[in-house]
Amino acid sequence: MTLLVSSLWPELAASLALGLAIGAVTGLPRGRIAQMAAGLLLLGLAALIALAIWRVLPGVAGFRIEAGALVLGAYLTGCGVGGLGRLAARRAS
Repeated sequence: MTLLVSSLWPELAASLALGLAIGAVTGLPRGRIAQMAAGLLLLGLAALIALAIWRVLPGVAGFRIEAGALVLGAYLTGCGVGGLGRLAARRAS
């Protein structure tokens, strides 16, 4: 996993930055449909993590699953932090 992170750090940084920007612009999901979409993304992340842990697919396919889990996790983390930042900025003003 360390080798994967060290080789994918530009993609991870870009997905984190994109998530921060998107979260800051849109905020946290408030509507029912938006919450369901966020839940589906989290469910997809959980599925990717489970596939990576169980090592269902060997070789290049397994690498892509692990990379997808890392990049999606970084993006969703950025979205959450950006949304919380927007919420904190609204409450401060």
